[in-house]
Amino acid sequence: MSFDRVLPLSGVHNFRDYGGYAVAGGGRVKRGLLFRSGEHGKATDDDLAAIDALDLRHVIDLRGNSERRANPCKRGPAFEAQVLFFDGETAGLAPHVEAAKDAIDADAAHSAMEQLYSQLPTRDKLNWILKRYFAALANGEGASVVHCLAGKDRTGMAVDLLHHVLGVHPDDAMEDYLLTNTAGDLDARVAAGAKAVRAKYGNIDDATIKVLMGVDARYLTASRNAVVDHFGTVDAFLEQVLDVDAARRDALRAHLIE
Repeated sequence: MSFDRVLPLSGVHNFRDYGGYAVAGGGRVKRGLLFRSGEHGKATDDDLAAIDALDLRHVIDLRGNSERRANPCKRGPAFEAQVLFFDGETAGLAPHVEAAKDAIDADAAHSAMEQLYSQLPTRDKLNWILKRYFAALANGEGASVVHCLAGKDRTGMAVDLLHHVLGVHPDDAMEDYLLTNTAGDLDARVAAGAKAVRAKYGNIDDATIKVLMGVDARYLTASRNAVVDHFGTVDAFLEQVLDVDAARRDALRAHLIE
């Protein structure tokens, strides 16, 4: 793309703009309104100032209560956004941590991540907060950030679904998803993930940790296929499960496409 998507923060991983993509029928997704990231618990003062400068209206936190207690988000002095979250658990563990229990090596980690992604669309508690994500953005009140723990799995599915609603080509949506592997300081993100994974499951090797902390096209494809397998089409899933009917779809497009 012709603009720099990544907001270079030192304590918040994978913070980037997921607008700017062309949409079917002409136009493109607006820039400067849609952001995605990992958790904000290690944000520095400079990070918080940069986030405040975005004038966020909504923060959609896809994590569950235990994850939020372990890494409570820091807020800057000018923070005024509404924070949306599910009061419970959206996952037993963050997907990359949950997959680690079956990850003996890198190949097994890939398989475990695909399996977990295939389960994401049928997690009712995650879908509860995804409904609020779409409803908030349809209000057109301003900029938002959606995040989970690492900002790649639950967040990746959420962003992919919004891109679908807006008419972004699936290949471009996949490109955005895969930017997790190059956005920001991957080594720092892997190190952060390694600490959590090894604390729970022991001395898993570096190659396996890197698989768990990265993304792969096979993962998002597994989620997309699961939606079709369970609901027939992505649009049926959006309408029947996430309350994205024709009116909400039109509102999202009106506010988010230029």
